[in-house]
Amino acid sequence: MRGIVSVRQYSTRVSRRSTARRNALAAALFLAGIAVVPPAALADASNPVCPAETVFFDPGHGQDIVVPSGFEVSVFAKGLNFPTAVAFRGDGRRFEVFVLESGHGLPSRCNDETSTLVGGELSATNPFTPDILVFDQSGNRIRGPLAKPTTSGAGLQPHGPAIDIAFEKGFEGGRLFATDSNQAIRAVGAQNNSSRIVTVNPETGHVTPFITGLPTGDHPAEQITFKDGWIYWSQGSTTNSSVVGHDNGLGANQQDIPCQDITLSQNTFDSGDGHKTSGYSPHGVARPGATVRAFESATGRGICDGSVLRAKVNATNPKSTIEPFSWGYRNPYGIRFAPDNHALKGGLFVTENGEDERGARPTNNSPDRLHLAQQNRDGSPDYHGWPDRFGFLDSTQAVFNPVGGPGDDNPAAVVGKPVQPVLAFPPQPITAPLALEPADVAIVGLDFVPNSFVHGPVKRGAALAGREGDFGFSKSNGTPEEGHDIQLINFSRPGEPLQL
Repeated sequence: MRGIVSVRQYSTRVSRRSTARRNALAAALFLAGIAVVPPAALADASNPVCPAETVFFDPGHGQDIVVPSGFEVSVFAKGLNFPTAVAFRGDGRRFEVFVLESGHGLPSRCNDETSTLVGGELSATNPFTPDILVFDQSGNRIRGPLAKPTTSGAGLQPHGPAIDIAFEKGFEGGRLFATDSNQAIRAVGAQNNSSRIVTVNPETGHVTPFITGLPTGDHPAEQITFKDGWIYWSQGSTTNSSVVGHDNGLGANQQDIPCQDITLSQNTFDSGDGHKTSGYSPHGVARPGATVRAFESATGRGICDGSVLRAKVNATNPKSTIEPFSWGYRNPYGIRFAPDNHALKGGLFVTENGEDERGARPTNNSPDRLHLAQQNRDGSPDYHGWPDRFGFLDSTQAVFNPVGGPGDDNPAAVVGKPVQPVLAFPPQPITAPLALEPADVAIVGLDFVPNSFVHGPVKRGAALAGREGDFGFSKSNGTPEEGHDIQLINFSRPGEPLQL
């Protein structure tokens, strides 16, 4: 991923301020969640770590991107390395564009951030470590790279990925927040609890920890949003389907952490080497029927995963204010509050990535999901069914039976057999998703459109969501494969029965 494109709706008259807002939306969606593709290079460049890995890439004028009639694509910036988030500060006449270059995602031989061929993990020019670039409204770089990893620890973590950046007051600025982690570190088990929320000085790039010690495994801390004095973030699960298998650092990665007390089922999951593991437990630990207390193994109270968490943004010790807002997700990547005059009535809209065919509890054909997250009236988090409900169906439904794949721990024990439940019973009634996405589509970042973007198929109150595409653990989800696009999600009007 090497550039930012903006989508402009040109068939209606809009103000300069709304143009900036519209470009912010489109650029953010285009970047959201691109976290596993090795950095490309501009025309005929090569990767110094793998010199034979050459690539030609030229975004041109975005002419290959298909958009509805009345919209126009343009290139805002190019030559970027693995951008995953963008934040804006200013107004419609003059604004700055902050772009997070995440480093890299899944580690491979050819994206080794520790290699001396790219200067090592503390090099200011290493393309495989995170940083932030700043552009003016015309696409000219004016600062950066900022927040590169440093020996003093005043930068982003070197192994990445860094996922999101956001100003606490939106266009008005304030503190610049970011999520980062060492999820992609190559030392087995070293990623555990490495996710952080940090603040970044937007002028100097100096990084200050805000909350540390957040769960990190298959997924780190991800998207950020703000409301009523709280910072909210999506905290993905540390495993594929709540069981630590060989796909989790050969079993060394941390287990999932529940947000409420749970009771485990009698089922254990066999990795084929004598290791049998219960859900929400370290690899090789079988404890059928056990009660697992909320926040067990977390670095602090209120911390759990497969969840949306929040903390007081102005607290002296923000970690002590963490509480779960919603949970029962595998990977709730995208989070955005709807407008108050919306069909969702100001609620938190969530995108969730479904389960993969891998590990000790592999799952086939599991859909991605769209949710409305709403904290219960008593202040407890609502619950959305993971790890035993995949969308509208229980995990034991035959559609989810594993078919066998290279990522399965023990294919002979699971192929063609139902995916057994992890829990004896749900901790509370399950809140069903609003809608399902195709399996393995990897729906990620989202945002709601401003009224100035409404035209043609884009209705008032619509959301746009990036879909990263299939990771390849199961067979392709259609021809052509679903994903690698931006999805339009329209809603019914406020006051009408909710429809998407």
